[in-house]
Amino acid sequence: MNRLFKVLSVLLIVAFLLSACQLPFNLVERIKNALIEKGQSGEVTEPAAQGTETTTTQPPVVYPAEGMAPVFAAYQQRPYTMPEVYQGGYTLSLKASELVNLDLFDLTDSQVEALLNNGFVVQPPNNDPSRMYNEFYQAYESIRYEETPVFVTTDAIFHVYHLIFDKMLRDLERTFFIDTLKELTTAMVTESVAQYEKLQGSPLEEAAIRNVAFFTVPAMILDLPVSVPAEAKKLAEEELALINEGGGISASPIWKTEGQATDNVLLEDYSQYIPRGHYTRDEALKTYFKAMMWFGRMTFRLMDPIETQRALLVVQAMRNAPTTSGKPALELWQNIYDPTVFIVGKADDLSIYEYGKLSDEVFGVHPELTSFADPLLAEKFTQAVKQLPPPQINSMWVYIWQERDAVTQGFRFMGQRFTLDQYVFGKLIWRKVGTTENPRDLPKSLDFLAAQGSEEAYNLLAEMGETKFENYDSQLAKVKEEVAGFGIDSWTQNLYWSWLYAQQPIFAPKGEQYPPFMRTQAWLRKDMQTALSSWTELKHDTILYAKQVMAEMGGGALDKPPRGYVEPNLEAYARLLALTEMTRSGLENREILDDVTRGNLDNLIEELVFLLDVSQAELNGVKLTEEQYWRIQYFGGWLESMTIAASDPADVALGGGNLSDQKSALVADVATGMGRVLEEGVGYPTKIYVVHPEAPYEIAVGAVYTYYEFDVPLAERLTDEAWQKMLETGKAPAAPEWTGMFIVK
Repeated sequence: MNRLFKVLSVLLIVAFLLSACQLPFNLVERIKNALIEKGQSGEVTEPAAQGTETTTTQPPVVYPAEGMAPVFAAYQQRPYTMPEVYQGGYTLSLKASELVNLDLFDLTDSQVEALLNNGFVVQPPNNDPSRMYNEFYQAYESIRYEETPVFVTTDAIFHVYHLIFDKMLRDLERTFFIDTLKELTTAMVTESVAQYEKLQGSPLEEAAIRNVAFFTVPAMILDLPVSVPAEAKKLAEEELALINEGGGISASPIWKTEGQATDNVLLEDYSQYIPRGHYTRDEALKTYFKAMMWFGRMTFRLMDPIETQRALLVVQAMRNAPTTSGKPALELWQNIYDPTVFIVGKADDLSIYEYGKLSDEVFGVHPELTSFADPLLAEKFTQAVKQLPPPQINSMWVYIWQERDAVTQGFRFMGQRFTLDQYVFGKLIWRKVGTTENPRDLPKSLDFLAAQGSEEAYNLLAEMGETKFENYDSQLAKVKEEVAGFGIDSWTQNLYWSWLYAQQPIFAPKGEQYPPFMRTQAWLRKDMQTALSSWTELKHDTILYAKQVMAEMGGGALDKPPRGYVEPNLEAYARLLALTEMTRSGLENREILDDVTRGNLDNLIEELVFLLDVSQAELNGVKLTEEQYWRIQYFGGWLESMTIAASDPADVALGGGNLSDQKSALVADVATGMGRVLEEGVGYPTKIYVVHPEAPYEIAVGAVYTYYEFDVPLAERLTDEAWQKMLETGKAPAAPEWTGMFIVK
């Protein structure tokens, strides 16, 4: 019977693997027909296990404030039960004689000591290309082949969500967003040229020609056949040269005007245009990245009259631009912006919505373009815009003597999105924290955990000397109060925020309801590494859209399954399950859920339900069935099938899974400082050894993330490929010192 179950299990996994890789898929028409529809309203259902939460604080204002459906899908967390006190288990420290299978593992004396003291230990990663684990499933399959009890980690399951999320986003971009962006850009070039021809000889001629150049830049990047005046082409080529060089801070040729004061010249960070994240995979994604980065970063500043005139012209061009599909240009814009609101969030910069409404009020619904040069009307418009909140996250160059809000407020064509982590970072760096002589120009990832209430994170920051910066403690207190006031409706407003919400239970201290090894300080730090690694994957996947603050399947011979164990992280699994279901329903509601993503999400949902059930049984002293133990033992096979399903084919047009592109190591730059940037890196997975809390005490083995934080020069922002090479050639920086409590040589 056991052998029959194992055979059936393998066949089921193989069947899933094949079904999940059915590519290509025909999605274009469904997306094009659906994306203009407004998002469905939804509701947030609070988890029964969590009690009642009261929303006392709303997140900072982001745009658009109106004209957009706020919710794509409902967030509903499933209830679960936990004991008041975990019954059974060993008492730490253990004795070697208490472990029945210790002699099966090649552990150093230091690792054995840590294992006995804490009930677990993590091995340092092996980054030798001939011996390392590219992906989590490889570690788990090696454990299964050794017939060792499997320890299913929170790390592995959160990593699967990252794989699915990143695959979903790549497919949406390739299938729809890129073509939509090309049509929109072409239309805006055409209409901007028409405006220029009409405004030649008028006070708006310069504003008009610079707008032509503005839209010509992404047209050139996307290799679109547009015809523009020579002056606009020259400006665009100068801009494109800086973008392709990616060298760092420089004055924008299109923005720099004659007679402009030196400190009013717009300085752009051209290193931001270096394709990173999944955008290095092919040329189409690279060019999409650069074009969208341009649209997302360049600000038509309210303080500059010509830039304000240009913004008003862009609003009218959006309303009148002819498109090849016959759809309004605004509809094309919404077809990109709206879905990414559900995925990442709204912009905190002013857009066509706010500028369009105020333009109608001041200049009329159908204004003569030349009226934008009227000084009285222009002043009235400027004063009206000043009444609106400025951006909450600054991603621009601001001189120390300038008033930030005045310099940064303005219009962006498709602004990058407000995210909570960047908001927190912005509150904890210079000019908010530090002095002119000792500025805190870069944050630490631990800042974000501390802002969410982690005392361990704060203590580590204090040990590092970070809390000694002037105003750090007072600023942290303020932002902690803000974050603590967010209710579940705020935390679950989109996929990005919900992913952050799912990470919170991971780094929360574990009490008497949990097994002994999970109540140690070493485990708390391991959990912090897990949360920060998952957060790094989130930053990696959304690096284009989120604004950045600036300051084999085989059979075993066993008749009985080894006694594996699931890390009983109930609240984290429950939140990740709700997030996965929210992802599925949100995409389905918009009719942009393709068969590949549907299959991936359905399989993750099923696995999370299983992990919830097993975790509840473990914590409540309910004996697992043989079937459940077999499923734990074959966790590596499930991971492999999910990894294949979330991979890109060797030929995107032909379909089929391909593991050659899958390496779990990745990197994301998350903040820009003074000539340097902060990089967050996830290395290759490594093994964790955990003493099973139920007698007879034996060691179960799993895999966990490895995590790094370091800075690099501004012009040397890292790609995944560069980071992987650093790891594999032994040139990577050391892991944070605090990880030494659980990663033992």
